[in-house]
Amino acid sequence: MFPTLVLMVLLCLAPGSLACDAGTSPFKSTGIACRVTKPAALVLNQKTTQVIQAAFRHAKYPSMKGEKSILFIGKVLYGLNNLEIHNLSIGKSEVELRENDAIGIEIHNVSATFKGTLHYGYGSWLINLGHSVDFEIESHIDLRVNTKLYCGKGRVTADTSDCTLTFHKLLLHLQGDKQPGWMKKLFTDFISFTVKLVIKSQICKEINTVANIMADFIQERAELFLSDGDIGVDISLTTSPSMRASYIESHHKGLVLYRKVPSSFLNESVFSPALLSESRMLYFWISDQVLNPMVKAAHEDRRFIRHIAGDELKVYIHKHTIPCTTKCQGRIVVSLTVFIN
Repeated sequence: MFPTLVLMVLLCLAPGSLACDAGTSPFKSTGIACRVTKPAALVLNQKTTQVIQAAFRHAKYPSMKGEKSILFIGKVLYGLNNLEIHNLSIGKSEVELRENDAIGIEIHNVSATFKGTLHYGYGSWLINLGHSVDFEIESHIDLRVNTKLYCGKGRVTADTSDCTLTFHKLLLHLQGDKQPGWMKKLFTDFISFTVKLVIKSQICKEINTVANIMADFIQERAELFLSDGDIGVDISLTTSPSMRASYIESHHKGLVLYRKVPSSFLNESVFSPALLSESRMLYFWISDQVLNPMVKAAHEDRRFIRHIAGDELKVYIHKHTIPCTTKCQGRIVVSLTVFIN
C-alpha cells in the first residue's frame, strides 16, 4: 500500500543494515519487539488519501503513439502527448490486516480529469502533417493495493506489486469545432484503452516509488533517534514481520553498539507475543539485556560525570553544609550526603 499506515509500520519496524537471521525461533534473539494494532491502523488510514494524491500528482505519463487502418481513408497515425492530471479528489479508504498475508488498502471514488494533446495524420507520420487537438478524459476509479512486508538485509521491504485500478467511468472530450465527426469514434476506444494501461502502470509504479522514498527517510530518522554520539543500537530484524488480523509485530536484535562495536551479546530472550496486548495502538518491549548495556555504554562514554566550579560550586557548598557545633569550633563541614561522580 503505501499510505500512512505502511509508513507508520516501517517507522515501528525500521531496522538496521545487517541481514535477517533465518531460524525456527526468531524470539531467541529478540531484544526489542514492536506491535502496531488494528486500532492504530484504522486511525492512520485516515491519512491514506494524502499519499495516494501525491502518487497521482507526481506520476509521469509517457507519450504514446500508434497507427490504425481505416476503410477508404488508409493508415491513420496518432500520438498522445502532455498527459496531465487535474481536479483530483478521493473519496474514502479502507484498511484490512490479512492473517499471514498482506496489508490491504482500498481507495474508493477517485475522481480525476486527464488532459493532453492528440496528434494525428493520414498516410505518413504525423510530424509531417501536424494535425492536433486537445482532449480531456473524465474518470472515476477505485484503487486496491495489497502490501506484503518482507525482511531484506535486516530492513523491512514493502512489496506493492499487487496493485489494481478499476475504472467505473472514462469519458473522452475532444476540443475544437473543426474536427471530423468520425475522429471521436475512432480515437475514443484507443485513447480509453491506452490511458487505462498507462494510468495503472504509472500510478502503481509511483505508489511503490513514494513508498521507498518515504520508508528510507523514516528508517534513517529512526536510526538517528536511537543513536547519540558513539552510542547506537543495532535494530536489525531477526525475521520477517508477523502479520495477524489484529496486529503487525516485528522482532529486532537490539544489540547496543559503542563506537560501532557491539557492547553486548543477547543471550536467549524471554520474549513471547503473549507479553504484549492488543488494547492499545502501539507497544514496545525492550529486554533488560538491551537497557543494561545501554547504561553501561553511557557510563563508559562519561555521560554521568558533572564538573562543578565557580559560582555553581559556591551555591552547592552553601546548600550542603552542616551547622557548626562547639566541637567543630566554627569550621564548615561540607555534607557528603550527595556525592556526584
